[in-house]
Amino acid sequence: MAADPFHLAWFLQGSSIQAWGEPWTGNISEDWMSAGMFLDLARSIERAGFDYILIEDSIYIGQNWENRRDLFLRNGMSVPRQEPSVVASLMLAATSRLGVVPTLSTFAYHPYLTARMVGTLDQISGGRAGWNMVTGSSDYAAQNFGMDHLPEHDHRYEMAAEYIDVVTRLWDSWEPGAIVADRKTGVLIDPEKVHTIDFKGEYYASRGPLNSGPCPQGRPVIAQAGGSAKGRAIAARHADTIVAHPKGIEAMKEYRNDVRAQMRAAGRNPDGCKILFMISPVLGGSEAEARERAARRVTEATQNVDKKLAQLGWITNIDFSGHDLDAPVGSLSTNGHQSSLAGFLRKAGKNTLREAIVAYSSSGASVDLVGTPDGVAAQMDEIMQEVGGDGFLITLPDVSRRSVAEITDGLIPALQQRGLTRRAYEHRQFRDNLLAF
Repeated sequence: MAADPFHLAWFLQGSSIQAWGEPWTGNISEDWMSAGMFLDLARSIERAGFDYILIEDSIYIGQNWENRRDLFLRNGMSVPRQEPSVVASLMLAATSRLGVVPTLSTFAYHPYLTARMVGTLDQISGGRAGWNMVTGSSDYAAQNFGMDHLPEHDHRYEMAAEYIDVVTRLWDSWEPGAIVADRKTGVLIDPEKVHTIDFKGEYYASRGPLNSGPCPQGRPVIAQAGGSAKGRAIAARHADTIVAHPKGIEAMKEYRNDVRAQMRAAGRNPDGCKILFMISPVLGGSEAEARERAARRVTEATQNVDKKLAQLGWITNIDFSGHDLDAPVGSLSTNGHQSSLAGFLRKAGKNTLREAIVAYSSSGASVDLVGTPDGVAAQMDEIMQEVGGDGFLITLPDVSRRSVAEITDGLIPALQQRGLTRRAYEHRQFRDNLLAF
């Protein structure tokens, strides 16, 4: 018995020089400013019926190796990065059905600015914008905005709950039908349907109303990566789609069941939020070719331990440069991405730091998917039947036109032939397509 159809999204790791130094990436180091490759990506995944593309972002240059920026700059690791809302506007202009979700962090953008920017994206796209809500994880980023450091992890999520409240109230400050455009009376906007919000909370304040006008979707789609306990709680209360990264089938089931239970407790219908699990498929024309490609990922990680640890440090706020590579990982704590660190520690077990980072970085997904397009499609079918839904978020370590085509022209047709993903969009607006099944 086949699984019900599931949703697909693309997790783009920042709009920057993707896959620097990798084959088949063209002249990306020369022409990256144009965003041409990212627009080609958006068009391609729209043709393949993806629900949305999420533009991940960071707002600083890494310095989590030997307390220096050198390794990050030399290797183009998460730098340069362009403002995601600008790239999102270009992607929306280049597409007609795809949802586009820029990342806007709560410490860097005032709630009014976020509501206005995302609301504007929703307007110019006819209802296809989303917002990936993140609280930030790096003190280096905080220092770019005049702060000494970010608040403590759980406190950031308490602040984020209030932040989301402000943003959604601003989106709601225009009632449906507020713009009457009555030429006979000369009235454009009904004043009775536009409201101040007069919000004064513990952390944020905004008078409102939003001056940019109503959003086609009412409220744009909110995405959130809820991994920690606090993250899960805020995702369960507010998110329309969730970026999930638990490792293994049982962890995926536990995560989905827990978040859906929290939604019910909050008075929400859990079917109204789509939980997508991150995957990074390794495809080949044959099983042998795919396994060889997967082995190359392990070899690449083995040969670049410093880079892989620096990238993990960039996520977790830990400088691993002084750690013994051949000693057990031991206990670690962070004020950064707690779920990422917890996932690394679970993967590490009793292994050495060197062994642990190779295993962690050569996988980097909820489940390992290796094989031909049809073989991987079969695996995805089995996983969804076991987990229960709602779909997958694809991310690749080497984004190029070739690697994108392997997904859109190889894997997606195999999924469609099994009836697992859509062949055409059901609706014009983002949220409606998320809720179509």
